Amino acid sequence: MPDTGDEQEKSTIEQRTMKIDKAVILAAGRGTRMRELTAELPKPMIEVRGKPVLQHTVEGLRDADVRTLLIIVGYHADAVRSFFGNGARFDVTIEYATQRVQDGTGRVVNLARDFAGDSPFLLVYGDILVDPVNYKQLADLPNNTEAIITVIRGEDVSKGGAVF
Repeated sequence: MPDTGDEQEKSTIEQRTMKIDKAVILAAGRGTRMRELTAELPKPMIEVRGKPVLQHTVEGLRDADVRTLLIIVGYHADAVRSFFGNGARFDVTIEYATQRVQDGTGRVVNLARDFAGDSPFLLVYGDILVDPVNYKQLADLPNNTEAIITVIRGEDVSKGGAVF
């Protein structure tokens, strides 16, 4: 039977609607500049509005239907693991990987290689509050989008800034 193009068109439509459903959350840092607050717990576990920053991140990802998470832990990893467990109480699935040497963000992606496989994923910081709308917008990008980084223009960031 000759190919009428229907199958190819259907495949293209499916690709365009495929969502990102995995995220890697960076939560291994020591938070040395916040030493007074991070002596006993990692920076992502500092509370803001009654819950840890990392919980805001997990819930924001969940609300964007990104429900399979890998949390990269390091400093006081036990605090993160005991609080989040396997993620069931947050309606997500959580796995963990340990960054033994704090040698920057770039190498962390290697820890996520088995978790992500060939699937697209979001890479987010667990110690920075981000408007959850951003997670949804990124997760809903068309499959053929080759987004490596998302940057928005901000006010004067000469004294510090972040790229999300």
